[in-house]
Amino acid sequence: MKIILQNVIDASCNIEGKIYSKIDKGYLLLVSFTNGDNFEKCVGLARKIAKLRVFQDENGKTNLSIFDVDGEILSISQFTIYGDLKGGNRPSFTNCLNYNEAKDLYLKFNECLRQEGLNVYEGIFGADMKITFTNDGPFTLILDSEELLK
Repeated sequence: MKIILQNVIDASCNIEGKIYSKIDKGYLLLVSFTNGDNFEKCVGLARKIAKLRVFQDENGKTNLSIFDVDGEILSISQFTIYGDLKGGNRPSFTNCLNYNEAKDLYLKFNECLRQEGLNVYEGIFGADMKITFTNDGPFTLILDSEELLK
């Protein structure tokens, strides 16, 4: 499981020309699953995200949590994060978890975030979504369950 996390001033998900969901200050999460991912990884990364202190305090130090800034989360499924370019210029997606299992884990992951007390908004799994956001900083992290949950 990999997540690209971005501190944002705002973010929105548009589907078929209409705003489906949007947030103000918080995290934009691009969430991807691979073979072997499971519910326990969803729980672990949700806990990690809830505990992160990556917003700036009054001294400019990344010391505040999403709770400290009354932030929200926009969670977007993004299977292409596991795209593999080793074999050429056209990505292979054989490392991506199959559609049904990935959809199930995506929904469970978002519920895990909510269980941590976070306000979570979503896109629609598998939909053609247009994501707009203003990255704050810019500040971007990659969370990889293989590295963080050993």
